[in-house]
Amino acid sequence: MTFLSKALLVVAGLALAACSSPDRFDESASANAANGAIAGTAQDPTSPLYFQQAVGDRVLFEVDQSNLTPTATATLDGQAEWLMRNADYNAVIEGHADEQGTREYNVALGARRANSVQEYLITRGVAASRLKVVSYGKERPIEICSEEACYAKNRRAVTVISAGPTS
Repeated sequence: MTFLSKALLVVAGLALAACSSPDRFDESASANAANGAIAGTAQDPTSPLYFQQAVGDRVLFEVDQSNLTPTATATLDGQAEWLMRNADYNAVIEGHADEQGTREYNVALGARRANSVQEYLITRGVAASRLKVVSYGKERPIEICSEEACYAKNRRAVTVISAGPTS
């Protein structure tokens, strides 16, 4: 082996050794690891994935209604608590409707549903500046079929978490 080959092997070995633990100086990663949670996972109580899976990111509505059910308010209480603890995140509340009715009617119904959720979160202490609403009406169904089971899943408001401003 030539001197150049040996030097390249030493440099490559040092480079690999330096990459062995990229978060070794990150205190938050070690704190989460001590709690058994890996940052950004569903086990990390500060992650949007945790919000979606453990807290619940959606509430369902009855036919042609935008009133919150007791089940919905329980979910929204959890959402408000999570948002209050995690002030670096904002939310976009998406209003949805089932495929029955006209496009215009369902866009308006989706907006009323999203506004109901927004108003409830504000009453629970979440700053209005952190919340934005959008209505998709019947344009983004979860299920597509002409049965009540599908319709029920599509009558919803979904709270989507994002870091930074809700512009």
